[in-house]
Amino acid sequence: MNLEEYIAIKPNWPKKGVMFKDITPLLQDGKAYLYTVEQMAKLALEMGAELVVGPESRGFMFACPVATKLGVGFAPIRKKGKLPRETIEYSYELEYGIDTLCMHKDAVKKGQKVVIIDDIIALGGTMEAAINLVQSLGGEVVGIIALIGLTALPGVEKLKDYNLHCLMLDDVKED
Repeated sequence: MNLEEYIAIKPNWPKKGVMFKDITPLLQDGKAYLYTVEQMAKLALEMGAELVVGPESRGFMFACPVATKLGVGFAPIRKKGKLPRETIEYSYELEYGIDTLCMHKDAVKKGQKVVIIDDIIALGGTMEAAINLVQSLGGEVVGIIALIGLTALPGVEKLKDYNLHCLMLDDVKED
């Protein structure tokens, strides 16, 4: 299946110069969505995932069904103030801003093999934050899976040593 057919491009959103990759057409097509989840689950199984982690919010859309398919737990990474119990946090730069992500302090067990799943790797800041959070709790990041890796931006190269797998690579440069 050619997943690129299910990605819409929105130029200059959310700001001028950004070529936003809209994944909602993929999510709206049951066969494409199922295929994507199955491909990600196959990779996560090969990586030995004992826990799947996904950053808010689009990472949830892939990480949750992958965790369910594998029969392992899911741990969310959320924006500051969104998790109800004691958390750890990490601040990072986005492609178009700065943010802080948090994770419950008991989300990852020491030595647990963790696969982090997100929709897009751009600058890599969100994924670096997720890696930092997992590792600070004693987890072992055994792999990263993304729907799209934007090769024109530094994230894919920056994360290559973390067993990164992208279902699609996109070399489109920002305007």
